Amino acid sequence: MNTERYLTKSRFKLGLECPTKLFYTRKSEYVNQQLSNPFLEALAEGGFQVEELARMQYPDGIAILGDDWNYGLLAQKTEKLLQQDQVVIFEAAFLYNGLFIRVDILEKKGNHINLFEVKAKSVNANNHESFIGKRGGLTGGWSAYLYDVAFQKYVIQKCHPDWKIKSYLKLVNKDAVATVDGINQCFKISKSSDLRTGIIKKEGLLLDDLGENLLSDINIEEELEYIYKNNPLNETLGFEALLIMFRDHYAQDKKLIEPIGSQCKSCEFYTETPTESEKSGFHDCWTAQLQITNQAANMPKVYDVWNFRGSKKLIESGKYFISDLNESDVNPQPEALKISNSERRWIQVEKEQQNDNTPFIELDGLKLEMSTWVYPLNFIDFETSMVALPFTAGRHPYEQTAFQFSHHIVYEDGRIDHATEYLNATVGEFPNFKFVRALKQALEKNEGSIFRYHNHENTVLNQIHDQLADSNEPDKTELQTFIERITHSPGNRTKKWQGTRDMIDLYRVVKDYYYHPITEGSISIKAILPAVLNSSMFLKEKYANPIEDIQVTSKNFNEDHAFITIKDGLVISPYKTLPALFKDWSETQLEDLVSEMSSISDGGAALTAYSKLQFETMQESERLEISKGLLKYCELDTLAMVMIYEYFKSL
Repeated sequence: MNTERYLTKSRFKLGLECPTKLFYTRKSEYVNQQLSNPFLEALAEGGFQVEELARMQYPDGIAILGDDWNYGLLAQKTEKLLQQDQVVIFEAAFLYNGLFIRVDILEKKGNHINLFEVKAKSVNANNHESFIGKRGGLTGGWSAYLYDVAFQKYVIQKCHPDWKIKSYLKLVNKDAVATVDGINQCFKISKSSDLRTGIIKKEGLLLDDLGENLLSDINIEEELEYIYKNNPLNETLGFEALLIMFRDHYAQDKKLIEPIGSQCKSCEFYTETPTESEKSGFHDCWTAQLQITNQAANMPKVYDVWNFRGSKKLIESGKYFISDLNESDVNPQPEALKISNSERRWIQVEKEQQNDNTPFIELDGLKLEMSTWVYPLNFIDFETSMVALPFTAGRHPYEQTAFQFSHHIVYEDGRIDHATEYLNATVGEFPNFKFVRALKQALEKNEGSIFRYHNHENTVLNQIHDQLADSNEPDKTELQTFIERITHSPGNRTKKWQGTRDMIDLYRVVKDYYYHPITEGSISIKAILPAVLNSSMFLKEKYANPIEDIQVTSKNFNEDHAFITIKDGLVISPYKTLPALFKDWSETQLEDLVSEMSSISDGGAALTAYSKLQFETMQESERLEISKGLLKYCELDTLAMVMIYEYFKSL
């Protein structure tokens, strides 16, 4: 086991985010929220699949496996392989003066070296020119990847000054088209894999089995020279000086003090109630720099104010907490019969400062809005997936796949019907056109208003509209006409439309007419639902009862199921009480699981579940259990919308 503290790629990238994080990382006593983030886990799994796909392009490549923490031994193994004149190495390791890196793919031809960093991030390779913007600087979202490779090249060049190195990002090409079905099935995610990526490759898999190449090699030598010369992420220090500073402080376990600010909002080293065994790096920073207690550091921050672009400047001026703000800082501009964005921010500030936990409702505007709604009301929610490795031939990487919807109907007399649902879990089938046919059939049974929550459903249907245009579906014109009727076109389209039955955005309704302090400024459905449930005695009394007693139908929950549980006077979010998967399965049955999943209670888990369902090797019993979990989760999404509507109606 390596006992020295080397600056690795991941630690270098962490230091670029916030130098202080170098002190907290990989210390068991510091809580790290990223380790249990389902969305990040899903992204990481997709990245591992792409990495294994990239390796397939080098059938003679040699992987350096095992001994992950023995940096010296890994570097020795690499140098031994590099004695060959020509060789391709996966996970080549280089150690130089306290700096340690591993290269995804290193190709050696004499003293000419090609360095490939594989990323699941996508690029339109046919149109790509540079990651340097027209006004200088690195274009959005690419800095971390480019600095990663800059660090790798720096270390390798120090180890081998005579080498001529060319550096590439090997990226997913969104212009490419899959020419075979089931590429994703060739690279199974598994916790039992011996590989660092956690991938088990399909037995006997050959490069020809994967069809046309979905990856593209983007030369980034120009970008690296720009980084070495200008170091745009820290213009006061050159690239090498910054690297050495990170290395020395990490090696000596000394904390680099970064001024607290708006970047702290996304700090992963955070827990609300720190203890000696579960420390919070966030609290360590705030209490030390402001000389306050942990409790004081928990006070709502200026950056917690909803959609507040002025927060960064105010924090830099010394206003850290919402309690520090005055009306001129927010400058609310009221609008008639609705809560304007700036007014919403000031309402949040005022209620926090006055310790007022009551909701604010623009009731006249809400009444006017609701008077335009046509019964019966239709509430819909989609579950979708956008993966690097397409499930079916003919699709692009990261092309939208709509595999599930739920549909509740609310009648004018108060009856609530879980009317329709759709889930396509068929392996190797592109579901979008069947999906939209099923949606059309469901929504054309009445002429009532249709509701979504935020922009996702409108975006997805616009994307399916484009897919239909490129298809040979016999009813594509009919389906496109349906889509145009219930959506509106985004601003960047040449063809413009706004449907006569355009979906009403319940998110916008909440934003325009309702604020509750319990949401802490958030308008996500996961924040709004507990707020309305805890505000409404009507909803508490209704949904604490079993389904069979409350004029609500369900396709997935038993009649004796109650959607909410009340503990210590507060409603527990229904998402938190969704039943676990495989809860009645034996240990023997659990050992045979392909999915390795335990629950579906958020969007990250849902898209991961669909990816798992695309594996042919999954037993039918496991497929059924995951499908049941998906159906319950999606049903709850539309029922949550119904509950929010019922709260507004009850007002």
